[in-house]
Amino acid sequence: MAKARKQKGDGGGAGGGGGATVLHQKLCVSIDMENQLIYGYTEIKVLLADNDTFALHADNMTIRSILVDGETAEFDYSPYWKNEGDQPNWSSISCLKTAADAACSTYTSSLNREAVPNLIVSYERSVKSITEQQLEENSEKHEENSGRLEEHGLKPVQASDDQIVNGCNGSAMEEQKEKENGNEKGKENGIETETEKVKNIKLVHIDYILEKAETSIHFVGNVLHSSSQIRRAHCWFPCIDSTTQRCPFDLEFTVSMDLIAVSNGDLLYQVLSKEDPTKKTYVYKLNTPVSAHWISLVVGPLEVLPDGNDISVSHICLSPALSKLRNTITFFHDAYSCYEDYLSTTFPLGLYKQIFLPPEMTVLPISLGASTCIFSSDILHDEKVIDQIIGTRIKLAYALAKQWFGIYTSAEEANDEWLLDGLAGFLTEIFIKRFLGNNEARYRRFKANSTVCESDVSGATALSSPAASSDLYGTQTIGSYGKVRSLKAVAVLQMLEKQMGPDSFRKILQVIVAPNRASRTLSTKEFRHLANKVGNLERPFLKEFFPRWVESCGCPVMRLGISYSKKRNMIELAVSRGCTAKATPDSDSHTNGDTREGDAGWPGMMSVRVHETDGAYDHPVLPMAGEALQVIEIQCHSKVAAKRVWKSKKSTKFDGSDDNIDVSTQENRTSIESPLQWIRVDPEMEYLAEIHFHQPVQMWINQLEKDKDVISQSQAISVLEKLPQLSSAVINALNNFLNDTKAFWRVRVEAAYALAVTASEATDFAGLLHLVKFYKSHRFDADIGMPRPNDFHDIPEYFVLEAIPHAVALVRSSDKNSPKGAIEFILQLLKYNDNNGNIYSDVYWLSAMVQAIGELELGQQLYAWLQWGLDCQLHSYPCTNSKEGVIFHMP
Repeated sequence: MAKARKQKGDGGGAGGGGGATVLHQKLCVSIDMENQLIYGYTEIKVLLADNDTFALHADNMTIRSILVDGETAEFDYSPYWKNEGDQPNWSSISCLKTAADAACSTYTSSLNREAVPNLIVSYERSVKSITEQQLEENSEKHEENSGRLEEHGLKPVQASDDQIVNGCNGSAMEEQKEKENGNEKGKENGIETETEKVKNIKLVHIDYILEKAETSIHFVGNVLHSSSQIRRAHCWFPCIDSTTQRCPFDLEFTVSMDLIAVSNGDLLYQVLSKEDPTKKTYVYKLNTPVSAHWISLVVGPLEVLPDGNDISVSHICLSPALSKLRNTITFFHDAYSCYEDYLSTTFPLGLYKQIFLPPEMTVLPISLGASTCIFSSDILHDEKVIDQIIGTRIKLAYALAKQWFGIYTSAEEANDEWLLDGLAGFLTEIFIKRFLGNNEARYRRFKANSTVCESDVSGATALSSPAASSDLYGTQTIGSYGKVRSLKAVAVLQMLEKQMGPDSFRKILQVIVAPNRASRTLSTKEFRHLANKVGNLERPFLKEFFPRWVESCGCPVMRLGISYSKKRNMIELAVSRGCTAKATPDSDSHTNGDTREGDAGWPGMMSVRVHETDGAYDHPVLPMAGEALQVIEIQCHSKVAAKRVWKSKKSTKFDGSDDNIDVSTQENRTSIESPLQWIRVDPEMEYLAEIHFHQPVQMWINQLEKDKDVISQSQAISVLEKLPQLSSAVINALNNFLNDTKAFWRVRVEAAYALAVTASEATDFAGLLHLVKFYKSHRFDADIGMPRPNDFHDIPEYFVLEAIPHAVALVRSSDKNSPKGAIEFILQLLKYNDNNGNIYSDVYWLSAMVQAIGELELGQQLYAWLQWGLDCQLHSYPCTNSKEGVIFHMP
């Protein structure tokens, strides 16, 4: 066997396997948990190019031998960690900048090295051409490795035909032979006429040992699991570790009798090991071609819970988490059935398995694999927990959606990964809309679009960017950039759905995942073709749409203001157009997304919805592209309201009480002589855009009070809380919305935070008084002025009340400290929390109280007072109960 050498510069091409194409791969290994050892072999059926060598990826393992079509082959193996030639001269570093540059250079050179295959196999050099010295070297090395295995009490895996058939991989080998026989018959029938292609198909057999792996595969106690980190599959089995290389897999894992091995595809059977009766082998078959990146494995003393809703799903965990698992997955058949119904086809990867491991064991919160997904078990919850339900369901539903778009259907090139990521997110939102409600889906999409507009400022967020894909080495899909790109991908696809209609867009997704589709990969170009052919979108629109939204970065910024002409009964809409991405002198708008002077802007026409006294009217009059400054006229339909004379009357204080001071008529009614109630721009979120709209305060109040759309309400609250001068009408509108039990709870929480922002000496802390009054009206006993025992049966109200302590903690006085009343209120809630008789857990409720205390801003005196108050709870200082709460008597 060849010794490890330094890596050659021409290692066969970056990530391409040196001209080899993988047709099929089988992995057959034994796992020794006690010694943290994996040993066995992999067989790779490859289609070779004309040259006599090909290349694979492998690292952190010992390659014992390689056979090509049963004959020993030469190979050069250079582990990545042994290549130290590119290390910088750290002694020459003199400042932080040069240190950062050197570290970046080292990191990128390491990534470049890993992209090049490092296991070079020369298949024509058979055993006859090897010198006697090489034979002796291989023999010595083989005996050495066999001795190492025998030290652990293990038998080395042999490559003889008898053991291949009768050992742990018998069925898979027979099926492989059947396929080969089928191919031979096909040749006779004229199906395959390229004899040269058949000659270049080789079966490569690699024996290897992996000891104490440090990445990709992890031993934790009596549990082993893999992780789907970028380009780390080759760290636990030899392969071509590239997203563009995909093939079916046969997988066989021999483990101790008391352990279970869970892997990809369908479990064909379990069989006792003939060599060691204390072990058994799990045989899996994955027929769908996938890249090695999606092969996963979990071994341990697992509990398997088959889904009881007649779907092909198994839920798996360790014994301590079994009760939480039963409760958490009760909804899962809804997501599974939702996707099958929407896509009009069954789940394509056989039995879906989701495994939950303790968080201290897992490397990633979610590790995807073909037909498997490994989660951290802290995602599980019991029936008493409220706060985790929504988040857990969305995460599990998204992981399932990735099986359809990302694994079963994969990206043709790295530049196409955005599309699969976006389709998975789009499918998840279908589940959210059906089972968590339209309000939840629209609210989440609105907030996601806002996040994208804030962050989409540089070329790293361009979805299909060759520069980003190559320069960032795949890391653009993880971290903050990855989150923004995922949200943007979904937003772009939703824009297309709005243009073509939901039925046409659904047909496109059904075409993509159809079982009879020739290819299991998808490219941006093909999707664009489907948008034109199936979605009936015109080519000129698509020709503008994809370069602007997919190949570039940045979102449109629209600043708008209105002026009403009573004489003409006309609205004048002033528009200022911009972009979130900043232009650079030498930038190319279609490669890095930065807009330049003369750019055509974004394709499409925004709608303006005018709510008048006689009804609402949509006006598709606002082009996304055009001059930087523009004035657009919109004709009103309603007649001008008759002028009324407003009599002086009692006004309302900020806290809702009456006062004899009059307020101006303009504050009460700003649109007396106008038919306008309120105006919205792009009400249906047809475009991903940052919109700043200016209209009179009373129209914002009307929008909050009368519009039933959660996005409209959220937009109104956002504007009202930022007004430089606050009126009683604004504060009372926010308070009324907070008390409206028919409103969506997430927007009510926003109203609570808005009241906290408005609370100041200038408003007599009206917002704080409203918050405390609202909480006490729901949670306090009016007779004794003390909190009642917890009762969380009203889930939406629970979330609103849970947010009140956080909101109260945000209130600040003129000295930037928290008012004493706010501190007393939160302390009182924490001290007298009583969960006796409540069917739900109060762990998150108490956590909210503790976090609220941490959000308080304490001056020196208030800090001392707080410390004393806490001592009161510990040492029972005298206190008095009143309807306003508990009053501590300072010593």
